[in-house]
Amino acid sequence: MERIECVVIGAGVVGLALARELAMAGREVVILESEDRFGTGTSSRNSEVIHAGMYYATGTLKARLCPEGNRTLYEFCRARQIGHRRCGKLIVAAAPGQVEALLRIQAQAAANGVPELEWLEGEQALALEPRLNCVAALFSRSTGIVDSHGLMQALLRDAEEHGAAVVYRSPVTGGEAAAAGVQLEVGGAEPMRILARHVFNCAGLQAREVACAIRGIPPEVIPPLYYAKGNYYTLAGAAPFSRLVYPVPEAAGLGVHLTLDLGGQARFGPDVEWVDTINYDVDPARADGFYAAIRRYWPGLPDGSLQPAYAGIRPKLQGPGDSARDFLIQGEAGHGIKGLWNLLGIESPGLTVCLTLARWVAAQAGLPQAAPAG
Repeated sequence: MERIECVVIGAGVVGLALARELAMAGREVVILESEDRFGTGTSSRNSEVIHAGMYYATGTLKARLCPEGNRTLYEFCRARQIGHRRCGKLIVAAAPGQVEALLRIQAQAAANGVPELEWLEGEQALALEPRLNCVAALFSRSTGIVDSHGLMQALLRDAEEHGAAVVYRSPVTGGEAAAAGVQLEVGGAEPMRILARHVFNCAGLQAREVACAIRGIPPEVIPPLYYAKGNYYTLAGAAPFSRLVYPVPEAAGLGVHLTLDLGGQARFGPDVEWVDTINYDVDPARADGFYAAIRRYWPGLPDGSLQPAYAGIRPKLQGPGDSARDFLIQGEAGHGIKGLWNLLGIESPGLTVCLTLARWVAAQAGLPQAAPAG
């Protein structure tokens, strides 16, 4: 049986950031990834937005980590020359009835310590983006976009340079508590058993499945995960805006917003489609519902200009109609197994806070390290 100090399950952006954090602290680290490459799930199927943190309930882990995560991620991207742009974002009230909701977002941002957020009257917003339909807006200067693949490459490179190893096609199929840590059963072409002192379940969409496979965890302490599929469509032609544009948020999501990739192409999404299984097909017909939503803030959207792009699935701890839930970082106190940490419901702003969340989790596990951002 292999004996390893730290095992990170899942090579998404959070798992890679945590492996980097641990390896830079001098820990022995192995990353187990069920797929044949890193970042194939939620980490690579999102809007690639660097969030500022204005939406999250005060005191939640999301709210506490996001402003620092925003700053830290920009520092890391600058130091490592990872593609990114601090383009800013407009949150738009397209009708007078939405102004009150915009004021609530402004108050939440202030409570969360979000910097560089400016209230704009309609004419001020139109001076920045003349094609908008807008009666008022919040301008978040610190919101931006990032090359998520380049970010994950840099995180993995740091981890490997400090001794970490990643093993692909190695799904964790079971496990149990042992005297010296957690014993894991690993499938794949060459099944094996691993005894690890510390195990970090960062498996994203499969995190609940992995947790349920660890014998000895009471089933009732593992909450259900709900799959919220988000479909994206690209715009044929030039982007109408130079900044990201978000409507006032909707239930379970932030509405059909416009984001930009680093090449300047506009894309719209995600919507919210509750699904039971993982499927990344994009139905061209779903674009029909996008047109009306987008035209509330961009009336000039031409007919037939949206093309299917890609889809992502968010692992949510809340189901349809439920209020938003925070990340769940579950240690021994939550499930009874020493050395095991389940990271559940890691959706947005997981990309933004990957470095600060990694540092926080390592500290909770008693493995702190002041790893530099650069």
